[in-house]
Amino acid sequence: MDIRTIGIVGAGQMGTGIAQVCAQAGYAVLMTDVDGGALSRAIPQIAAGLDRQVAKGRATAPDAAAALARLATTPALADLGPLDLVIEAATEREAVKDAIFDGLRPHLAAHTILATNTSSIPITRLGGRTDRPDRFMGVHFMNPVPVMPLVELIRGIATDPATSDAMAALVARLGKTAIHAQDRPAFIVNRILIPMVNEAVFALHEGVGSVVDIDRSMTLGANLPMGPLTLADFIGLDTCLAIMRVLQDGTGDPKYRPCPLLATYVDAGWLGRKTGRGFYDYRGESPVPTR
Repeated sequence: MDIRTIGIVGAGQMGTGIAQVCAQAGYAVLMTDVDGGALSRAIPQIAAGLDRQVAKGRATAPDAAAALARLATTPALADLGPLDLVIEAATEREAVKDAIFDGLRPHLAAHTILATNTSSIPITRLGGRTDRPDRFMGVHFMNPVPVMPLVELIRGIATDPATSDAMAALVARLGKTAIHAQDRPAFIVNRILIPMVNEAVFALHEGVGSVVDIDRSMTLGANLPMGPLTLADFIGLDTCLAIMRVLQDGTGDPKYRPCPLLATYVDAGWLGRKTGRGFYDYRGESPVPTR
């Protein structure tokens, strides 16, 4: 399973981050997205990220230029079919992911490995709906991808050991650390992290503290690098809600009940940084609490 070419489905924050680190590691990368605007912005955004690395001395200008030369985009999902590896990095909705894999199916080469960047959805279930569950794997990158050193690798029940070995080798080539999680709802990182975020929203919902005081209590009192409500805005409130629902549905445990306030913010379209408002309003010079 020699991987040389990689397709990325999704040109959002996660997709562009994965594309960047793969290109920097020497892989030829082809990106696609149903949103033409996002796709047209992808390479300029990656170029800006590489420029920041050069300015900070984390990359050389020739290396950054070489990485950009390995990147390309296409509006056609079918163009990714012949590649060695296709990583799905679309929104955290199972129906969307199933539709992507269905769309790829007629165009895939026999040797192509499929991977998903899902942060919570069962790998066995996603892989079982494809034509190659043995060549299907969860490869969950952390956000922001160019900065965070961890990747969760999750095998489905049918994943072949050779597929797992190939993904572990890819993660190593990217210069990241792999941990192996069992195919359980939300895996390891989000199984622990997102319920903490949800509990912080409950504390806000119940009037235990303000947005600022909840965040400040966890940064200064628990030494977290950012408060849980700031983190929620960074992740995306829709993603946090989706993960909580996967946990609740997958375990049947009421402790994973999403906070109603989290659902209210999502219903309002206040999804965090990506929409300009969440638990903070980001439309001015500095974030302002919205509650």
